[in-house]
Amino acid sequence: MKSTQYSEKVLDHFRNPRNVGILKGKDVAVGRVGNPVCGDLMEFYVKIKNNKIDDIKFKTFGCGSAIATASMITEMAKGKTIEEALKISRKDVADELNGLPPIKMHCSNLATDALRDAIHNFKTKQKPSLQATPEAKECREGITNAEKFLNRGVHFEADDPSLFIDKRTIVLDRGDKSIEFALTLTKYTPRVVYVTSAKDFSIKPELKRKLIQSDVKILYESRILEIMGITEVEKVRIHDLNENEKYELFVDAVVILL
Repeated sequence: MKSTQYSEKVLDHFRNPRNVGILKGKDVAVGRVGNPVCGDLMEFYVKIKNNKIDDIKFKTFGCGSAIATASMITEMAKGKTIEEALKISRKDVADELNGLPPIKMHCSNLATDALRDAIHNFKTKQKPSLQATPEAKECREGITNAEKFLNRGVHFEADDPSLFIDKRTIVLDRGDKSIEFALTLTKYTPRVVYVTSAKDFSIKPELKRKLIQSDVKILYESRILEIMGITEVEKVRIHDLNENEKYELFVDAVVILL
């Protein structure tokens, strides 16, 4: 790590990380996230009592920024209520560290995602018998919870691409219109994923060329099974039809054009 690129606060949390380790017990939940692009892996352990984070620990296999952001967010979250902890944003973490290089901002994404995943798993564990309402079971295009998160991360219309600035956005394949929208989004966010169940596109050659040459990540032979989150969209479950495997992706928005 070069001090000219990182603040002294980042360097301090990297060299002397706080709250490293694991927690055990029935009131402990674990959140696990990974970034397949950079290889960072992170685990958060939260001990919750009376709706407050009584203790918090983390483990990470990642770069110095990943260690620093994880260390910082544990200090920020400890003692807060669940609701307050969920409001900690990626920007909040970066600001507390007096800034991060743009190329390392994904590390703050990973830390906040791990915290939210742990809290989500705690809530799920606390209410194992909770049954989904008929409304929550509604889906669009076979996607569970699409209706539930409408206007809370799920968009059936997307006339204003500026709403997606810097958001991790998944666009479902609905033909040329959805491809054109995905291409437009690359002007507003570098993180656009296009999901299609097809092996290849049967579209105009020029449009296909633009898509392949763009920064849009294409997931061929894939389906969105479920949209998940606590109050807003946080992740989606994907079915890889080719490998017949299921996995989760952390996202901020899902576009399913009508």
